[in-house]
Amino acid sequence: MNKFTQVQKYMILISKSQIKLITSLHQKKYRDKLGLFVAEGPKVIKELLDAGIKIHSLFSTENFKGITQNFYIVTKREINKISYLKTANTSLAVFEIPSQRPISENGIIVVLDAVRDPGNLGTIIRICDWFGVTQLVCSLDTVDFYNPKVVQASMGSNSRVNVLYVSLREYIEKSNLPIYGGCLEGENVFSQSLPKDVVIVLGNEANGISKEITSLLTKKITIPQFGDQKKTESLNVATAAAIIISEFKRK
Repeated sequence: MNKFTQVQKYMILISKSQIKLITSLHQKKYRDKLGLFVAEGPKVIKELLDAGIKIHSLFSTENFKGITQNFYIVTKREINKISYLKTANTSLAVFEIPSQRPISENGIIVVLDAVRDPGNLGTIIRICDWFGVTQLVCSLDTVDFYNPKVVQASMGSNSRVNVLYVSLREYIEKSNLPIYGGCLEGENVFSQSLPKDVVIVLGNEANGISKEITSLLTKKITIPQFGDQKKTESLNVATAAAIIISEFKRK
């Protein structure tokens, strides 16, 4: 019975091998190699458990209802050793990355073109979950869905949103759905007749949708600026996602 399978009912010191494993998962190459990712905080961990995501190991300063295996009761000091947060939470869990599921051609599909900020991706995942959008397609250069900061920002919503990383050009060219893109120079999204089944493309924080993908759009849409001074250059991509998805759902 190894360190990761025995049930611990007393305070332990986290071993060097456990620390090495957990800290390695900060890097995508090790997440991909080991098929594991990290989540912190009781709420996020519970959301993932409730969704049936398979747990590898759990470290907590307090009892965690329903977990009897691979569970380690540790001190706050021990949690601080493995936490990715500036202020450590009471618990940290290592989960197995679920198998990737195919994307189906129905409903709203959100597509991200080179979104790099983990906080933005995590927030977009929460927005998708809020509006019942369960399908998210990302370019290969979009930040990793299982990046610890993305997992933290998504607050468990990543368990309910299916993600697929692909070549966007290939994906869009094969899609039979209309392709709408959020652009600064586009038609007012509030005055459009919007389809129920659609691909919505959102672009990079600094550069928007790439020229290559822009050339494949069925329609460019924009969120009009109402401020008198009009000095704000653009909206944050997560904010734009919330407004655009809301309008598609409303229509």
